[in-house]
Amino acid sequence: MADFDPEKFEDKYVHYFPQLQRSYKNAFNTMNDEFDSTLIHGIDQQILNESEPFYEDGDFRIELPENPHERLTAVAIDDDELDEVLDRYVEEIKSQLRRTFGVEA
Repeated sequence: MADFDPEKFEDKYVHYFPQLQRSYKNAFNTMNDEFDSTLIHGIDQQILNESEPFYEDGDFRIELPENPHERLTAVAIDDDELDEVLDRYVEEIKSQLRRTFGVEA
């Protein structure tokens, strides 16, 4: 667990890059175990690759890039199903960030 300083998280890629990578990788592995690997790889590479984690009001938030449905071209999926999987994936990333940084929601 890393010593977490919310103010340093504003410069997260300077202070916490390895922890961010580990959190995203752990979330990927969890999701890959639970869902179709082609879908999870597509979401990871085409949507989450441009996501941005923030720490606000005592918890983590993941900002997704605009138009995630249009970005995912690696797999055909209905928008509602993508929303469900993406919501679950984002929650898993947030959970992993909390675990990595020792932050309780």
